[in-house]
Amino acid sequence: MVEKPKGEERDVRLIGGPAIDGAPIAYVVVLAAVVTALGFVPFSVMLSLGGSFPLSQTIFALVGWILGPIAGAVATGVGRLLGVFMAPYTAGSAWPASVWAATVASFAAGAMGRPVGGRKWWWTILTVIFVAELLLFVGRAVYVNGVGLRVAVLNSFVNWSSILLFALPTRRLFARWIGNRNVLCVSAGLFFGTWIIAGLSHLSATSILYTIQNWPEEVWIALIPIIPVENLFRALVGTVIGTGVITGLRAVGLVKPAHGLY
Repeated sequence: MVEKPKGEERDVRLIGGPAIDGAPIAYVVVLAAVVTALGFVPFSVMLSLGGSFPLSQTIFALVGWILGPIAGAVATGVGRLLGVFMAPYTAGSAWPASVWAATVASFAAGAMGRPVGGRKWWWTILTVIFVAELLLFVGRAVYVNGVGLRVAVLNSFVNWSSILLFALPTRRLFARWIGNRNVLCVSAGLFFGTWIIAGLSHLSATSILYTIQNWPEEVWIALIPIIPVENLFRALVGTVIGTGVITGLRAVGLVKPAHGLY
């Protein structure tokens, strides 16, 4: 028979020690190393760009949810930068775009929760950035390269749907699910949250790469069924990894970073 603990519940907090925005440096270093390691594993070919997408894309959101927006962005940015030079075959033809997309993904993921102080406007600023990227991407395709508007809209479905889900209250809903004690809620939050963040990350990279590559309408058409499948894969893998990691962190009782959402 298990006895119920007596006394008041205590809130354990980290006091002192080196930290980035409330996340211990050790956590940041470990997750940066994980992002670097997964950068060696390709999961899909970049059609028309050369190279392949790294498996690390599946955990960009998770890093932000664990560490918070700033520490998460630092960990993912550093990890992706190291991965670019150590595994260039997953970096694509313009590695700065890959690093930017990874960094902004973790930052956006960390900003999905309840805003605190001056952070309450972060999601708004991010939404403006993502909308600007989408307009740049689709606008160049239609008005510069002659891609049909219908084709451009269908091709960018994952991108604009992710922006909508991020801008709407669904952003906060999925963040609450991730912080829920019910494992099913956590998994659902991870799946939909990863879908959003992976879509925004894809947009952030593609909006830059397209200004260099300018691939024709035939490539846009070929990618229409491929991009959602790739994003679904990212969401599924991110859910499996994230559920295990968050469950493990809760079980061992490690101190949660100040802005972690789990």
